[in-house]
Amino acid sequence: MDTPADIGVTGLAVMGRNLARNLARSGYSVAVHNRTPARTRALVEEFGGEGAFRPAESAKDFVASLKRPRRLITMVKAGEATDAVIAEFAPLLDEGDVIVDGGNAHFADTRRRERALRERGIHFVGAGISGGEEGALHGPSIMPGGSAEAYDSLGPMLETIAAKAADGSPCTTHVGTDGAGHFVKMVHNGIEYADMQLIGEAYHLLRDVAGYSPGQIAEVFRTWNGGRLDSYLMEVSAEVLAHTDAETGAPFVDVVADRAEQKGTGRWTVQTALELGVPVSGIAEAVFARSLSGHTSLRAAGAGLPGPRAEAMDTDAAGRFADQVEQALYASKLVSYAQGWHMLRAGAEEYGWDLDLGAIAAIWRGGCIIRAAFLDRIRSAYAAAPGLETLLADADFAAEIGRAQGDWRAVAATALRHGVPAPGFSAALAYYDGLRADRLPAALTQAQRDFFGAHTYRRVDRDGVFHTLWGGDRTQERAD
Repeated sequence: MDTPADIGVTGLAVMGRNLARNLARSGYSVAVHNRTPARTRALVEEFGGEGAFRPAESAKDFVASLKRPRRLITMVKAGEATDAVIAEFAPLLDEGDVIVDGGNAHFADTRRRERALRERGIHFVGAGISGGEEGALHGPSIMPGGSAEAYDSLGPMLETIAAKAADGSPCTTHVGTDGAGHFVKMVHNGIEYADMQLIGEAYHLLRDVAGYSPGQIAEVFRTWNGGRLDSYLMEVSAEVLAHTDAETGAPFVDVVADRAEQKGTGRWTVQTALELGVPVSGIAEAVFARSLSGHTSLRAAGAGLPGPRAEAMDTDAAGRFADQVEQALYASKLVSYAQGWHMLRAGAEEYGWDLDLGAIAAIWRGGCIIRAAFLDRIRSAYAAAPGLETLLADADFAAEIGRAQGDWRAVAATALRHGVPAPGFSAALAYYDGLRADRLPAALTQAQRDFFGAHTYRRVDRDGVFHTLWGGDRTQERAD
């Protein structure tokens, strides 16, 4: 009989196929299976020379080909398809075996599945995997949840195939129990939405206000990518903006329809933040901006609405404005990451996870879409102060935002004057000002609520909950 495989991968679309190849290239024997056997055969025929693959056409043969305790990774579409795969494979597994869901599942579904399989003695691991198809092949950032016992079994493999940060450490760690891995991946994707929106707004302002061409903006972005804005998304953006369409000779960005699509993880982030009561305005504005871009009939109806007359900038003014946009982009990016880390902390408290906020920054330094140089500084900030309430309270980051805020405000004002939508920059600035305000108008809001709904209020000068008899003599009474 052939030697059993170290691990199995079922679901051999691009991500699953590349993850299986990554494992095989890393020296593991890999059982491979797909609902359509032709896809399994195609993988072995095309890439069989990369390592030891064990193809299987049936679920039974696939499970039988695995070492005990069995470890299998499902790479299928989130939702009903994942439940179907679990229903097919779980009856074939024994106590102590491990199923890993490497798809973009909702963390609440992962919690449900983990609980049900735990009762049968099977470990279920929801693992967020970021990096796209190239990351899956060459090294992604991996965010596994589930039990500590499951990670003891899987950890060495995941650490081998994961991306490596500049210091050589693997971009994976045991994030936390049950659905923690998919929750962390969801927040990662929310931050990704915000980051992409902010870069898009910087491009829009440089083009429509400073008058730069896409090629010129590509060079600006490449310069920025050599400094504190060093990140994968800045690199990608510069490449896209420098590209020329082969058919028309026009800048590639001008032949792409301006309707951004989404798969739902950003929307999940905002919905979950609302349930947790966490303000993630930067992520929310990015989700709404994508939604607005897709409502083409609505935009067509508004196309003739009046707006301001733009004033052209000369070369020197454009250069100064570009420097201001760099400041605004950096400050707004910091706010978006701070909002993401606030959500991680709130999720940990709500769902009973012991999330290491510094470790999460560490595993996002390589492989994932939001990988950026300043993530190492975030890791250091939380290592020095694990109880840091907000990233913006870190002394170094606070000082940088303090230096950036003048230009940040100038960019927001310029966008308003020129009629260029910059919801990400504006929302980030409003959040920052909300944090630093001594008093917010929420006092009036709560008084209004008490007036029309007897919702009560608290006072600043004494303990307790109160209600004013607005329809009577307006005396105050205790309501607690």
